[in-house]
Amino acid sequence: MTLPLAMYAQLPILIVVISLVYSATRFDRWDLILREAFRWGSRMVGFLVVIGVVLFLVTSFIDAR
Repeated sequence: MTLPLAMYAQLPILIVVISLVYSATRFDRWDLILREAFRWGSRMVGFLVVIGVVLFLVTSFIDAR
């Protein structure tokens, strides 16, 4: 892949793996691990989206000047 956004192709896999490993260190049962991984992954995606929007707005403001 030579697209400009190709470096983000592994991001969903990385988020899933990090969420599962983090949750597995806190819980022993699979149902609790998966529930917490989903919650933690959702928060991480939300945080990354907010950061992306803020960076987009900052660059748009800088380019407009």
